[in-house]
Amino acid sequence: MRRCVVLLLAIVLSGCSNDERGCDAPLAAPASSQMSLADAYAVISTKKFVDLTHVFEPGIPHWKGFPNETRETLYWYEKGRGKLGDGFFAESYTLVGQWGTHVDPPAHFAKGGRTVDQIDLKEMILPLVVLDVHEKVERNPDYTLTMQDIKDWEARHGAVPAHAFVAMRTDWSKRWPDAERMANKDKAGVDHYPGWSLETLRYLYEERKITASGHETTDTDPGIATTKDDYSLETYILAHDHYQIEILTNLDLVPEAGALAVVTFAKPKGGSGFPARVFAILP
Repeated sequence: MRRCVVLLLAIVLSGCSNDERGCDAPLAAPASSQMSLADAYAVISTKKFVDLTHVFEPGIPHWKGFPNETRETLYWYEKGRGKLGDGFFAESYTLVGQWGTHVDPPAHFAKGGRTVDQIDLKEMILPLVVLDVHEKVERNPDYTLTMQDIKDWEARHGAVPAHAFVAMRTDWSKRWPDAERMANKDKAGVDHYPGWSLETLRYLYEERKITASGHETTDTDPGIATTKDDYSLETYILAHDHYQIEILTNLDLVPEAGALAVVTFAKPKGGSGFPARVFAILP
């Protein structure tokens, strides 16, 4: 069955052109082993699905410069509650694009970069790689991912696959939705939460040709950097025409290798970001 999942991924990614996002030659199953999408669905539907997305609502942790979400009931089933009328339930939502579990497209930091609506569909179903450093983060909340962490993963599972979605597991999501615990400030007001490192991002994106990455914290950069408004690591990802997902959850419920990531979000024209719905399909 695992082979069938791999073949489905090959079907999804087949025809991927060679471009700046690191697509190699088209991926396709050999003619002798082609399967229909109905066959692939029959396999996929038996698998366990894990939601990697937080629910969002007013008051959740968010970047210091963004306003809180507001909601208004426009219509309600009975009279008296809806601002505009009754008979059904409809709400108005006012929120910043970078809200809850969300996508950051290249344009978020890179002027002229791709916006949310320009992210290709073939960048939304990807092999899932989970780099588990949660025990190191327990000992050091300022921990940043190292090349040794990646090399250890590759020693267990082989090379990080091209086109992958690579997620860093820190278990920081277990602090959600407590804003104080997420920021983890010291008495001097410095945030202390884990992050990536430039060396590892360069290796994953430039050497292994991954498509996207994600994490459980509110930022790509560690807290001691973002306290100083240093977002150089997020800038690196977005400036190189890749997207990222922030504020993931439930990475402790998926394997380090072998799963698929399905990354979805709305399609606002020219959008700078939007809440995302991300889930894993387990092998």
